[in-house]
Amino acid sequence: MMYADIIVDISHEKLDRSFQYRVPLEMEDEIQVGMVVTIPFGNGNHERKGYVIGLSKEPELDPSKIKPLKGISSSQETTEEKLIVLAAWMKERYGSTMAQALKTVLPVREKVRSKEKRRILLNINEEEAIALAEKLEKSRCKARARILRALCEKPELDYTEAAKNLGMTSSVLNPLVEQGVIRIQQDEVYRIPVKGEAIPREKLSELTEPQKKVLDQIQEEWKRESPRPVLIHGVTGSGKTQVYMKLIEQVVEQGRQVIVLIPEISLTYQTVRRFYGWFGEKVSVLNSRLSLGERYDQFRRAKQGEIQIMVGPRSALFTPFSRLGLIIIDEEHEQTYKSESSPRYHAREVAVQRAVQEGACVVMGSATPSLEAYCRAEAGEYLLTKLTVRFEERPLPEVSVVDLRGELKAGNRSILSRKLKDSIEKRLERGEQSILFLNRRGFAGFVSCRSCGEVLKCPHCDVSLTEHNNGKLICHYCGYERPAVAKCPSCGSPYIGGFKAGTQQIEQVLHKTFPKAQVLRMDYDTTRNKGSYEKILSSFAAHEADILVGTQMIVKGHNFPDVTLVGAVAADLSLYASDYRCAERTFQLLTQAVGRSGRGRKPGEAVIQTYHPEHYSIQAAATQDYEAFYQAEMSYRILMDYPPAAHMLSILAAGEDEKLLSQGMEYLGKFVGTVGEKYKVHVIGPASASVGKINDIYHKVIYLKHQDEKVLMDIKDKAEKYIEINSGFRKLYIQFDYAG
Repeated sequence: MMYADIIVDISHEKLDRSFQYRVPLEMEDEIQVGMVVTIPFGNGNHERKGYVIGLSKEPELDPSKIKPLKGISSSQETTEEKLIVLAAWMKERYGSTMAQALKTVLPVREKVRSKEKRRILLNINEEEAIALAEKLEKSRCKARARILRALCEKPELDYTEAAKNLGMTSSVLNPLVEQGVIRIQQDEVYRIPVKGEAIPREKLSELTEPQKKVLDQIQEEWKRESPRPVLIHGVTGSGKTQVYMKLIEQVVEQGRQVIVLIPEISLTYQTVRRFYGWFGEKVSVLNSRLSLGERYDQFRRAKQGEIQIMVGPRSALFTPFSRLGLIIIDEEHEQTYKSESSPRYHAREVAVQRAVQEGACVVMGSATPSLEAYCRAEAGEYLLTKLTVRFEERPLPEVSVVDLRGELKAGNRSILSRKLKDSIEKRLERGEQSILFLNRRGFAGFVSCRSCGEVLKCPHCDVSLTEHNNGKLICHYCGYERPAVAKCPSCGSPYIGGFKAGTQQIEQVLHKTFPKAQVLRMDYDTTRNKGSYEKILSSFAAHEADILVGTQMIVKGHNFPDVTLVGAVAADLSLYASDYRCAERTFQLLTQAVGRSGRGRKPGEAVIQTYHPEHYSIQAAATQDYEAFYQAEMSYRILMDYPPAAHMLSILAAGEDEKLLSQGMEYLGKFVGTVGEKYKVHVIGPASASVGKINDIYHKVIYLKHQDEKVLMDIKDKAEKYIEINSGFRKLYIQFDYAG
């Protein structure tokens, strides 16, 4: 006897679990995980739709009490079924519940009303209508006569406009409808987030020789029986997008569909304009700023085959295309591709898995690939292709690294170094544009000395200590702590503390220093409203401002030909975050930022302000030398057993009761330590999370490191069972996070 585990309704929290049903003998050969089935549900045995998430031969209850399935909704594999199979893989890989995984891959489950447009149409000929209108006017039914005369001039009227312009009400229309004189037609219309007709069409440009070489390499790989994912490592401005476009054109011509992932909502404006310009109405877009109705309509359009290209951040990966041919991941290195909620998946890994399931291809591109992707490419798991020169062989920007310790010694206490100030003045004189950015996302309360640049670090983990309000410096990897200091332990200077600066502060300094300059600011505060990204970026593109100030979002993927200067105000904010990836993220951010300068015909310049000009990540970013950075950073990862040199599993727990949380994590730490002892798994913690308390909820974490991924996955499975059978964990929220 076979039994099926069924998720009944993933949009209803009370049904956030599976139910077991008996599979009738005649269905046993056909039933598969992912299929949509009909089941009897509830006391009245009402028929409901459900999703098969597991099959087994072991009943969970008395077999006589298990109801049989009613039937299989379709013998053909549907798009929805493919996504359910993907959700099952995500559940196993990332340690979430099946309901959480399903809510991720089938994101639009709420009931959304379709948008309808009503039209009024004439149901009789024009002569009859004029005669009737004259009769109605004599009978003083002037409103109905107006409608008829308007329909004689235009045989179709928009209902809403007619109501507004002709003073029309339902009491006026209903008698005409009942007599068959007119009819009201209702058409469903889609909520389209981008007005494509306003964007001029463009032709795809001819590829340069380096671009053609990369295209040929990819096309040759695609001829293999099982093509590998492709990584395009191209310097900033090398024209990776043009290669994407040629690949998309090829896939679309074959009648297949394409998903293009971009890391930030702020990139949507320029990216979508370019895609609409090249591919027109075949393109749609998804992002978190769309209304629920707009998102619902885009998924429906995709499912019904009305679009072929979907552009958007991480969630666009689950677009319900039935003939998926290609997934492109632009700026593959970006951390926004990693989900922060359960399942804590990485879009790169899930994209590769979906492509394998559906016979599609994956192409990733970046000027600064993640170490994980580049390591796999080096090992031959991915095809590595390279674009080593900028489009039309334009030169890379000239980069200056300014030592802020020297600025302090020279008496300059301004946020702007003397070099950066002079460079901005030159741009203003020449009518060119500048971008200044502050890496606020990397700010985690690290403490540094402004005299010598010393950063207080954990002696055990080689990450910076985080300053807390209780006067302690804490490591969020192992729990090490020490008292805060008033003087630098290295040079004795009293100028020691957390770096405190914001985009508003920089904006104020710019207004004071350059009173005639037009300044735009782009950060969380200025981009809260729908359409704010587009408004700011289009204003800057139209040269309505001389200087754009902002956070990371302004230096990723944008193309402004008149920008000839980029200034990194405080590179150290990301360099000393309490994260083992901080050097990698600093290098990526600075390299991407430098790459925004000089993308047009005029040469570019970049100024990096730092207290640590000798750091290998800053040196490599200044010379745009990825290989030098990769070798230095991998040496560090190998030494410290960090991914991708080793695999790492994080167990994150949260709860309102601090004592219960600490006790539970101590037990869990001992359990995973015992299980992993024979494999020599390195267990760290439990320790406080990087932010130990949020909205009165406490957070703790355990880290496990090992060379073999399968060992960590086995420990995860055992930990899940241990948590499930121990009731003390029911008041704690536990997640698993994998990196490797």
